[in-house]
Amino acid sequence: QVQLVESGGGLVQPGGSLRLSCAGSGFLFRISGMTWYRQAPGKERELVGQIASLGQSTNFRDSVKGRFTISRDNAKNTVYLQMNSLKPEDTAMYYCSVVWGETYWGNGTQVTVSS
Repeated sequence: QVQLVESGGGLVQPGGSLRLSCAGSGFLFRISGMTWYRQAPGKERELVGQIASLGQSTNFRDSVKGRFTISRDNAKNTVYLQMNSLKPEDTAMYYCSVVWGETYWGNGTQVTVSS
């Protein structure tokens, strides 16, 4: 079965950095585009960024462009979300997602940006 496991979240001060990881299994990771979402308390889940199967293209929501990058290691079945210059408004639960017949989600990892 498809499994996605996020890790790397935590508490960070404004201006700091975190790198999230998402390990996938149960599907052909190397041919799958991967997506990061986030959901803040009381808000709808929103797309953060996406990466194509071979990493040849990425796209991001406007509010994180220039601060966040996505990369992947297909040998490790892992996708990464590097978050720099973090702001309090980046505080959310972060999820990775894949479409493999249907949409699958991990359980998420919490990111809290606070001084």
